[in-house]
Amino acid sequence: MVTKPSSKEPPVNTPPATRPPEGNWYEIRLHGVLEQRWAAWFDGMNLTANQDGSTTLRGPLIDQAALHGVLQRLRDLGIPLIAVTQLPPAGQTCPHPPRSPRRPGWPGSPAG
Repeated sequence: MVTKPSSKEPPVNTPPATRPPEGNWYEIRLHGVLEQRWAAWFDGMNLTANQDGSTTLRGPLIDQAALHGVLQRLRDLGIPLIAVTQLPPAGQTCPHPPRSPRRPGWPGSPAG
């Protein structure tokens, strides 16, 4: 039996930025540039190539298991992580801004 989807559910092809807040939003920074064709591998998260040669994945993940699934895919592809940040809910600001993961000697870090 085929059931009609609820009118409250967004269509499957709706970009993450227009979906209602579901789960938690994350920003994952990666070393290297990933092409847009990889977006389907990462649960529909938005992929952005940055000018510094890194890539940012951003979007909602339903739970910790989904986050770990994305991180495992990155590990399996051999893509180094720069940072994983849980973003505050829409309309809220983070009371403690995330610390920079850069350390002296890392690419793009100030000498020190």
